[in-house]
This record gives sequence, C-alpha cells and structure tokens, in this order.
Amino acid sequence: MRTSPSAMIAPSRHSLSSAFTAVLLLAGIAASSQAASAEKPPRIETRATTVTVLSFNLWHDKGDWPRRRAMIVAEIARLKPDVIALQEVLQREGLRNQAEDLAAALGYRAQFVSVDPPAAARRYGNAILTRKRAETRQMRKLEPLDDYRTAVHARLRPGSPGTRIDVYATHLHNDRTGGAVRARQVSSLLNFIDATAQGAYVIVAGDFNSEADSPELQTLAARYRDAYGAAHPEASGDIAAHTTLNPAYLPAQRIDHVFYDPVGFELVDARIVLNRSRDGIWPSDHFGLLVTLRTRPRIVGLRASPN
Repeated sequence: MRTSPSAMIAPSRHSLSSAFTAVLLLAGIAASSQAASAEKPPRIETRATTVTVLSFNLWHDKGDWPRRRAMIVAEIARLKPDVIALQEVLQREGLRNQAEDLAAALGYRAQFVSVDPPAAARRYGNAILTRKRAETRQMRKLEPLDDYRTAVHARLRPGSPGTRIDVYATHLHNDRTGGAVRARQVSSLLNFIDATAQGAYVIVAGDFNSEADSPELQTLAARYRDAYGAAHPEASGDIAAHTTLNPAYLPAQRIDHVFYDPVGFELVDARIVLNRSRDGIWPSDHFGLLVTLRTRPRIVGLRASPN
C-alpha cells in the first residue's frame, strides 16, 4: 500500500497539544527565573568600618554632679566615641534627664529606657547615645520583672553600604550573691538579641555586676567575646590594675564589659578611661570602658532604606 507524502508528515492533534504545552512550560520557567532575579537584591561586599563604643556607669546624681558632669563632657568630647552605653541614668524634679543632657552637650542622639512610667517625674534607667540617627530603637524589660532591669537596642548604619550594627546596653542585678538572677537576665537579654539582631555585627555593653568569666555570664560569653579580656589577657591576674570599679569608693573588680561577635568584628583596642580625679572629684564610682572594633567585610544583599 502506498502512503501519500502528506499523510507521512501531518502531525496529530496530540503532538500539537504536547508541543504547545512544552512551549508554555518553558516560557513560564523563564519568566519565573527572570522575576526571581529581578526581586533578588544585589549582593555586595561590605567595607571594613571602625566603631568605637564607650560603656559608662554615671552613678546617677551622687556626689557633686555639676562638677562631675563637666569632667564627663570634656573627656567624652576628647574621646569621640561613636556609641555610648550609659547606666544609672536619672531624671527627677530639678534634674534634666542625664542622658538627654549629655547628648545635647556633646551633639549626640539619646535613647533612654526605664521601667518607670513616661509621665513620672522621677525616672531611672539605661541609655544609648549615638552620633547618627539610629535606624531602629527598642527596649526589653528583663526577666525577672520584679528586679526592674532593662536592655536597650539601637541599630546603626555606619556608612558602609549593607552594614548594620546592632548595639545593646544593659545593667544587671547588683547583689553579689544574685548570680541566679543575673543568669535569668542574661537569658532574657539573649532572647531579645535573637529576636532583633540582623546578623553578626552585634555589640553588648554595660554594667554586668559580675566578672566576664563568671558562671552567670557563661551563656553570653559562649557567643560573644569579652573585648577587654581579649585585649588584656593578663587582666584576671591583676584586678587592681584593670578594675572598672573606682577604688576610691568600691573594692577593685572588673564588672563593666563590652562583648562583641567575633564573626562580625575584629578587636582593635580596649582600655579604661574616665579614671582620673580632679581636685578630689571623680567622674563616677565606676571607670569607663572604651572599645574600638573593626567590622569584617561580608557579602550581603542590599535592601531598600526605610522610609
């Protein structure tokens, strides 16, 4: 039997349908790939950025506050830290909020947090001062709530595209026998960090009322590095030479710390500051701790700036 040429090459309806489906499928895959590429933010390598952090317990309004204030303002103006973590910040009738007062005198922006009601005449708490506007500002009341402790968070954009630094400041329970309470507060603080930090550029500063290697700070020290201890490994053997408590008022002890994530930062320097008296007046019953860190370059996705 002889078959006509047209019968040999004519496609069936089934073949046409399958080919059309395949074309549509390929077109859909290509469109999805293009859309995904368009939605995916560009990735860049961040530049190394240096950030200097000062942690300082103000001792609220004890002693001669006007003279102490003048010393503190002069020294911070000389040191020029990028971020300041303050503890024992007070405002009351006749006394302007100390964080806001220092920020105004130095050209910083103040973020004060307290468990006291915003309308209360007397408020006591912690603060973060920054040279530039913080992208995010948050606070957390730390467990147990009946100890009235807080943590304050500020996210900074230091200038390098894609770099965001999460800074946390706190002041833990002060009773020397209260290690269990401080351990709960550290757990609460870490939960706060986990819920808010956006990467490895994390700094935690404050008055921890405990040595950096104490049992109650173990979970914090397992994730973050003690800047002063890393810069001065001999510190634990000579507490008198490395105390952050002012021996004029308190027994020598290193309880003020700046912790940092070593994945995101490398340590440049850590030193004790605000540790000199003038005419018998000290800046505080604590010394200040000044830490300089440098971000490690990372590959990140760029995001749109918030409105």
